[in-house]
Amino acid sequence: MAYSGIVTKVRAMQAKLLTEQDYENIAALSSVTQAIEYLKEKPAYADYINRLDVSLYHRGNVEKVLYQSLYDDWAKMFRFAGMEQKKFLKVYWKRYEVDLINYCLRIVFNHYDKPFDLDYKKEFFDRYSQLSIDKLITSRNADELVDNLKGTEYYEPLSKIKESGGATLFDYDLALDLYYFSVMWRKQRRNLKKKELELFTRDCGTKIDLLNLQWIYRAKKYYHMLPPDIYSLTIPIHYRLNVEAFKALVEAPTAEQFENQLKTTYYARKYHYTGEKRTLDQLCKECLRQLYLSDRRRNPYSIATVSTYLFLKEEELYRLTTALECIRYGLTQRETLVYLGGMLQ
Repeated sequence: MAYSGIVTKVRAMQAKLLTEQDYENIAALSSVTQAIEYLKEKPAYADYINRLDVSLYHRGNVEKVLYQSLYDDWAKMFRFAGMEQKKFLKVYWKRYEVDLINYCLRIVFNHYDKPFDLDYKKEFFDRYSQLSIDKLITSRNADELVDNLKGTEYYEPLSKIKESGGATLFDYDLALDLYYFSVMWRKQRRNLKKKELELFTRDCGTKIDLLNLQWIYRAKKYYHMLPPDIYSLTIPIHYRLNVEAFKALVEAPTAEQFENQLKTTYYARKYHYTGEKRTLDQLCKECLRQLYLSDRRRNPYSIATVSTYLFLKEEELYRLTTALECIRYGLTQRETLVYLGGMLQ
């Protein structure tokens, strides 16, 4: 009964998600303008696109529309949520706060001529967030950005990076991710009870494991980092990857030996990963998608319905921005679908 209202709302929003046929149709289009006109016919995006003047029909503005739709969906669920569900959604919202700070960090590090374009986020962040967009947009460098986070939970972890001197964008990004997942893991495990705690532990624990696998692989393949440095990149939480398996992956001498070691893990065995037909990134996407859908199917009146919808919506945004980029560069329908193929089921 506690979930009847929010589940009904989520099912209505779920019906508006794009289908595989929609992606095939979008991939066949020859311009971003045509793609925008296509999305205008879709209930999830029509209201937002209709506010745009035709002269603003380009990829950057479409991305704003997509994120407004995501934030609005989160807000709709928040309004229908009970007290316990609101606690879950408030902690989940921190992911969007981290994304906003990451965006601002890229602006100040890269010294863009037109640095901040955050008006489309302001309504949602003014209402639901501890972050002040008005403060953040005055930042001229990373130090000022960190100072403008005073009074928020992000100030302490980022101020330590600032005080170390010579911090890079990567250092700040990593600090934010480590902080977010540590807080998410700790707070949600405190907020949730029994079956919901079990669902969250499985979903979040799996996501942390898979992120660690991706970070270890990239550190070895592209940056040739040594194990002590790789350990500092990873989230210090282990779920299906026990300490021994985790250590073996980090200390594998090469990326090739890492892949051989990966094949012995729970995730490779469960999802039949051999490294031949699928990349590690595709394995991770497939694993998470199946996990969320399975949780929702088995526990429809639980937090799984909320977290699964947000996962699917965020995946939809990623797929759409990828498709729009492919169209912008003139790729064929087949080439575009290859880029989307690892995400379509």
